[in-house]
Amino acid sequence: MLLKPFLLFLSLFLATATVQAQDKGKAPAVTDPVKLQLRAYNNRDIETFAKAFSDTVKVYRQPGVLSYQGRDELRERYGKMFANTPDLHCEVVNRIVAGNVVIDHEKVQRQKGQPRFDAIAVYRVKNNEIVEVTFISPDKAQ
Repeated sequence: MLLKPFLLFLSLFLATATVQAQDKGKAPAVTDPVKLQLRAYNNRDIETFAKAFSDTVKVYRQPGVLSYQGRDELRERYGKMFANTPDLHCEVVNRIVAGNVVIDHEKVQRQKGQPRFDAIAVYRVKNNEIVEVTFISPDKAQ
């Protein structure tokens, strides 16, 4: 008579424990550092922004053309831009995730009242940090 309620309790307990164990082992999403840097970019928070990138991040302006390397250089460049563009805002229009690569189509506005422009950013993520980013400027409409 007491066996059925005990077995029901035991089954529910084990099911709950299994779900909790699965959640604890869950790896961070590849998009986590990309989302972090976007929030920090829009808030012009240079310290949080820089934390999303590895110490040795490589930044490309076009595929294969290295613009600069390293978190310190990134912090210096973006710090100046954040200080000089109080209306800076970026919105993700479309995101593609494949393995450890995140590709964002973005609309960026530098000044209120000015038109937004398209940007494409390709992020490569390892160990929950952006290790490489390539910015691609689409050709202007003909």
